[in-house]
Order: sequence, then C-alpha cells, then structure tokens
Amino acid sequence: MSTVSDARFWDRSSKSYARARISDQAGYERTLERTVALLKPEDRVLELGCGTGTTALRLASDVKSYLATDLSADMIAIAEEKRAANPIAGLAFRPATAEALASEAARFDAVLGFNYLHLVRDLAGTLGSIHALLVPGGLFITKTPCLGDMNPLIKFALPLMQVIGKAPYAGVFSAQALRGLIAAAGFEVVGTERHASKGKDSRPFIVARKA
Repeated sequence: MSTVSDARFWDRSSKSYARARISDQAGYERTLERTVALLKPEDRVLELGCGTGTTALRLASDVKSYLATDLSADMIAIAEEKRAANPIAGLAFRPATAEALASEAARFDAVLGFNYLHLVRDLAGTLGSIHALLVPGGLFITKTPCLGDMNPLIKFALPLMQVIGKAPYAGVFSAQALRGLIAAAGFEVVGTERHASKGKDSRPFIVARKA
C-alpha cells in the first residue's frame, strides 16, 4: 500500500465526501473561529488535506494568500468547482503532498492540517516536511482524530474495513503521543483545546510554533 492507493481511495470517495454533512457544526465553527484568531491578514497560509475545499473557502479571505492542497486530484477538482462559483482573491487549490511541497522554494507563515495527520503513512516524516515549509516562528495548526484515545473496538474494526475498501489507511496514536511527535519535529506546542460540542472529544486542536 502507498500514497498512490491512498489517492485512489479518496478519488473514489470524493463525490460522497462532498455530499457528507459536518457531524458537529458547532464544534467546526469553533475551530474556524479559533483559527482565524491565530492568523494575520498578511499571512501566507498552506492547508494540507483540504478535501473538497470547505474550510479553505471559509478562511482564505482573512489572509494574504491561501494554498489548499490534497493528495486526491478528484477532491481538488470539486474544490475548484466551488471556487469558480465563489471566487476569492489569493485562494488557490492544487493536488500535492507536504513532502512534495517541502522540496520547493515557497515558505508559509502558517500550515493547517484538519482531519489530516491520522491519514499520513509516515507521520514523523510529514511533520518534518511541515516544519521545513514554515518560516521561523510560523504556526502549525492541526485538529485530527486520535484513534488511540477512542473506543478500542475501532482498532479491530479498522483493518477489516480497509481490506474491503471501506476505510482509508489510518494511523493509531493518542493525543499525548501526537504532541510528543510534534515537539520532536522541532515545534513548541503552545496550546491544546477541545472544540467538540457533544460527546467525547478525541480530536484535539493543537497549535505549535516553529522554533
């Protein structure tokens, strides 16, 4: 299995993903509010794992430039359709990974990754690429499911769902382990919040700064 197979999974899922409703709208709005508060109008922002662009279209008007990327070209195609219907200056979509972008010259004041880190296969390597993509003092803002903090049955059900093509690759780690990996990649973790409006919140909102 590889990023190629991951891209195929998300390409196949793109249309159903675009139709899906946000399960906790109040929690999502809280995440957007807190993210906007951390960004500055002159910031150059990169979003990784942008899906079909819902968050990018909400945040891009608050900053100087906003590059939203995803592994799936079909996800990006849907995002482009949304952008055409609602043009925002400074917003661009592109199929790309953190690793590919890190080899280029562009650097960013903030990198965002929502519902993203649990889907990458080399978490430590991806965090290293994110560190390289940021200017000194730049912010990495993430909110991702920590499967290690969820019901243990998920760990047993996930491999079966993956075998039958009903679930993507997903890494299993706790919030504590994730913070440790972020720190090991050269970041100072400056804040952890919980934004869910209902139920147990296993998706911590983590803010980290490049030293």
